[in-house]
Amino acid sequence: MKVVEMMGITKEFPGIKANENVSFHLNKGEILALVGENGAGKSTLMNILYGLYQPESGEIYIQEKPVVIKDPNTAISLGIGMVHQHFMLIPPLTVTENIILGSEPVDGGIFINIDKASRKVKDISEQYGLKIDPFARIESISVGMQQRVEILKTLYRGAEILILDEPTAVLTPQEIKELFTIMRVLIEKGKSIIIITHKLDEVKEISDRIVVLRHGKIMGEALTSEVSTSQIASMMVGRDVVFRIKKETIEPGEVVLDVHNVTACDDRGLPALQGITFNVRAGEIVGIAGVDGNGQTELVEAITGLRSVKSGKISLKGKEITNLPPRKIIETGLGHIPEDRHKRGLVLNFSVAENFVLMEYYKSPFAKWINLSYRAINDFAQKLIGRFDVRTPGKETLVRSLSGGNQQKIIIAREIVRNPNILIASQPTRGLDVGAIEFVQENLLEQRRNGKAILLVSLELEEIMNLSDRILVIYEGSIVGEVSGEEATRDKIGIMMTGVKGEEEKGEKCVGAETVLPFVQNDEL
Repeated sequence: MKVVEMMGITKEFPGIKANENVSFHLNKGEILALVGENGAGKSTLMNILYGLYQPESGEIYIQEKPVVIKDPNTAISLGIGMVHQHFMLIPPLTVTENIILGSEPVDGGIFINIDKASRKVKDISEQYGLKIDPFARIESISVGMQQRVEILKTLYRGAEILILDEPTAVLTPQEIKELFTIMRVLIEKGKSIIIITHKLDEVKEISDRIVVLRHGKIMGEALTSEVSTSQIASMMVGRDVVFRIKKETIEPGEVVLDVHNVTACDDRGLPALQGITFNVRAGEIVGIAGVDGNGQTELVEAITGLRSVKSGKISLKGKEITNLPPRKIIETGLGHIPEDRHKRGLVLNFSVAENFVLMEYYKSPFAKWINLSYRAINDFAQKLIGRFDVRTPGKETLVRSLSGGNQQKIIIAREIVRNPNILIASQPTRGLDVGAIEFVQENLLEQRRNGKAILLVSLELEEIMNLSDRILVIYEGSIVGEVSGEEATRDKIGIMMTGVKGEEEKGEKCVGAETVLPFVQNDEL
């Protein structure tokens, strides 16, 4: 039985045809993977199904009956639930309070019955193996648990059809395994799932069938068991994709970045970095591997000036940059691809052109006295759009309307053209499709060939192993091992990722804990 059928769906935005005559269906009790490049129209199509957008033309059938989904409330009433890539939760509220928000059970039409709601949340949680505390506050639980809350929100409202938009983008490998277990339980209980993902290994592991979109059109569909990852990738991007990029041997040069015995605190004032020491030389990529939450974020923030260093020393080409303001560090020759492009890399309500010059808008030729030279800014932007293949309707387009891959291209272009001595690349391919991943990795290797030093921080072990000349493993804020890129294996690194050190200073209050505000605060500017 077809529980969803979308026929001839067309959706246009100014300058873009996001979906063009798209038709596909979802069968009851199956997991359908919707795949395609960033900007292929996947999320737009699902936002239409969830009632966030209205199509210019086309028809939708739910449970084989024609429907008009005018808003999310209509979608919910039809048994459709959507878990967005960026969670929509309120951190100070509890799990139950977030789940019932907008559909609170009341006694006598006046008082919210939290106990009743909590019991229902607990029952649903146990029924589907979600295992979550109804009274826990969102701000105190892991990202994986927050995702479970989002899934519970849909189930609480009676969803039979679940849409999961990039559900593994921010999860650890263990959390991904747990999510897949939950998805299989949901299918066993009679639910049907559409998953949007760029990770083709995950597509092969979890889905029953795939539908491929490219440039807003359906390029093909198949049973997952009958296609290879390379075939899926070719359908996505229209060409063969290199999954393992060749890296030539280069003799590293002088030390560019030197981190010596650095300690720093996390946001709670507890030790996050404990005596970190390493260096990165010209013409080499040093990878930082580890399970998420072991100090990677704090390390990058300490180097880039976004977090104060308690003790130790950081030097860039022999000049100490410890605890300097971020702009001073940038001007010393540091480039930074941040792990969260929305919070730290872009101003979403600024144009493509304005985001290209965020680091140097105050310099000539982009500024004359106190005035910006938009002619110079626009000329500069047009060159970078062409050079880095940024797919945008124009340089005046707001960055928020671009796909994740094109947003990432803007950041990479901006950092590379500044010609920094050291490039800090933190989760540079997070949430990107295979074509965009190939683009990012080739640009990092190009910088290596040009003699630049690169510090690569990634949760993708395959990426670390493919690109790095040396791999450092971090565990509980300490470097616990080093292995050359040539000798690295998943098992060897995996063992080190479990940690070899004791509980030094664990729980001791860290004096001087401070996070420095980044150069932008997203939409607050």
